[in-house]
Amino acid sequence: MVTSIAERVRKRRDALRAAGLRPVQIWVPDTSRPGFAEECRRQSLLVAAADASDPELNAILDTALADLDDPDET
Repeated sequence: MVTSIAERVRKRRDALRAAGLRPVQIWVPDTSRPGFAEECRRQSLLVAAADASDPELNAILDTALADLDDPDET
């Protein structure tokens, strides 16, 4: 017997729910939209400028990176 696509999807979703999962809808930016790359660049430049104006940021990041390199050190 051939199972319809809708039935297979329902079974799969039921199995996932039985495993303790639930569906979530997430809206993300449309990367094909005109102006997307320019907006990414604009925001990246703002973040870079904010990072450059924070003299303590590199020290914090270096400390965090050192913690990742040596997990036994606290």
